[in-house]
Amino acid sequence: MTPRHINIISLGCSKNLVDSERLLKMCEDYGIKATHNDAVTKGCDAVVINTCGFIADAKEESINTILEAIRAKEDGYIKAVYVMGCLSQRYPEQLAAEIPEVDVWYGKTSWVDLLKEIGLRRHCQSRVFERKLTTPPYSTYLKIAEGCNRFCAFCAIPHITGRYTSRPMEEILEEVEWLVSKGVKEFNVIAQEITRYGADLYGKVAIAELIDKIAGIEGVEWIRLHYAYPSEFPDDLLDVMAKHPNVCRYLDIALQHIADPVLSNMRRHITGEETRTLLAKIRAKVPGIHIRTTLMVGFPGEGEKEFNELMDFVREQRFERMGAFAYCEEEDTYAAKNFSDDIPDEVKTQRLDALMALQEEISQEINNAKIGSTVKVLIESEEADYYVGRSEFDSPEVDPEVLVEKSRPMTIGEFYDVKITEAMPFDLIAKPC
Repeated sequence: MTPRHINIISLGCSKNLVDSERLLKMCEDYGIKATHNDAVTKGCDAVVINTCGFIADAKEESINTILEAIRAKEDGYIKAVYVMGCLSQRYPEQLAAEIPEVDVWYGKTSWVDLLKEIGLRRHCQSRVFERKLTTPPYSTYLKIAEGCNRFCAFCAIPHITGRYTSRPMEEILEEVEWLVSKGVKEFNVIAQEITRYGADLYGKVAIAELIDKIAGIEGVEWIRLHYAYPSEFPDDLLDVMAKHPNVCRYLDIALQHIADPVLSNMRRHITGEETRTLLAKIRAKVPGIHIRTTLMVGFPGEGEKEFNELMDFVREQRFERMGAFAYCEEEDTYAAKNFSDDIPDEVKTQRLDALMALQEEISQEINNAKIGSTVKVLIESEEADYYVGRSEFDSPEVDPEVLVEKSRPMTIGEFYDVKITEAMPFDLIAKPC
């Protein structure tokens, strides 16, 4: 059966979204109508579900979406269900045995064969990086690598995605130029770890060289960096960030913890003292930078002393952006095999709540200090009383917004200077300059 209309449902992270966008473009090249994230029963012949298999909640969402599609197939609304992505990469045999109603299971990379296997034989017209954007036309995610070599104790990602694999620099730069020609202005650079980029291809870390070249492409307004790793951080990347005004003063770097016993158990390959030294260097070399980090509470070995050290660390560092989560044991990881998950859930919840309450206070104080300042914002939507925008310090979907008073017309997808007039813990109020 060759479907005339495929609905692609993308779950999980932005790296998955890029793959879904590539599949959308391939469908378009083959003359198949393709929609993104429609309801599974909405007039399509087949559904492709791009799954996440990282943590329990994500796995549950993926399974529920698959079962919903199966019910739609049984009820005659659709003719076929295909599954791809991290969940099917992680559990191919188990899933095929437990949910035989799925027509074909694909992994993290084998999905590229989907269109051939459903009866389409002519060559795809697009270059390998071309995709149909599901993000606003002025903003996109730029995936520069797949996989991870770190094998942190708590993380299943390397077991799912395999070893770190960089994309060739020439291909990435060609993609950026193509995207600019389509009207894209904001590039959110993503990988499981951007700070290892190039080591497998060029025998050296080349992320600074890559960002330097992207920044030199005319039409690139903002470059934002996501998912740096603290150990072996490349200092030359900071020089590039300081050099180019279109590289946002923003760095997403997951630190996880600060107490040495916990960092050691986590297999993070860095100490608390080295972490503090790195953060001081980042702030010194890139003045005004906003650091986004992620922290974990309740990992094996975190007693009251270690948690209090983490709280003191957050007070000391005053992160502009911070998320946190409670440890949940993931099968097949080093932690699951070597540590007992013996911290009660209620203790984890108490610690998480305390940490996030502290961060809310810090965020309010940081935002208060911005009142009266002028910032450049990218306008993304319009509401009854405000235009909604983001500054260079705000990544799409995860960070705060700037609500701009509607005292004059603004255009979605354009940049404007605005003056901050009020502050809330996470969002800012502004007026046009």
